[in-house]
Amino acid sequence: MRALLVALSSLAISGTAMAHTGLGMEASFVHGFSHPILGTDHVLAMLAVGLLAFVLGGWARWSVPAAFLVAMVLAAVAGAQGMRLPLAEAGIGLSIVVIGAAVALGRSLPASLAVALAGGFALFHGHAHGTEIVVGASGLAYGFGFVLATALLHGAGAALGFAVARLAGAHSPFALRAGGAAVALTGVALLGGAL
Repeated sequence: MRALLVALSSLAISGTAMAHTGLGMEASFVHGFSHPILGTDHVLAMLAVGLLAFVLGGWARWSVPAAFLVAMVLAAVAGAQGMRLPLAEAGIGLSIVVIGAAVALGRSLPASLAVALAGGFALFHGHAHGTEIVVGASGLAYGFGFVLATALLHGAGAALGFAVARLAGAHSPFALRAGGAAVALTGVALLGGAL
């Protein structure tokens, strides 16, 4: 539990996402890979998706992250083609709040609703990735980079859930719920501009 709180605290004080320049950047694997991991908002949301998948268990362990990845790629392609998504940054911030709260609710959330939430919020994250691609540049390497980084962050969230469950033992449901609540509260602070 202490490790989870330390990790969340260090993410919270690292600042908001600087990955959303809106200026378009080099379409390279490195840029694509770094985009999700340089922004606190993306990192928290991706870890929360992995945690949620772990907490729900069963078919949600693969379907929640898969729904996120598929919807994110579709939205990135649309964003790269110039389609605009209103309130994308607010949607990214709200994804942290809602997915964190879903982790805090634990197993009471139906897996099908978790899949829908993950896919819906992934549209905002994917749009942010897609709008960073330079017009006319090949986005394949860039796309592979951000998809790989996102999948690894999902895996890290699930691994964190597994580690908390092993270390906290009988207290693991409380520890996982507390972690989800901390993510949601950090999302509220990000939305409010406090971080």
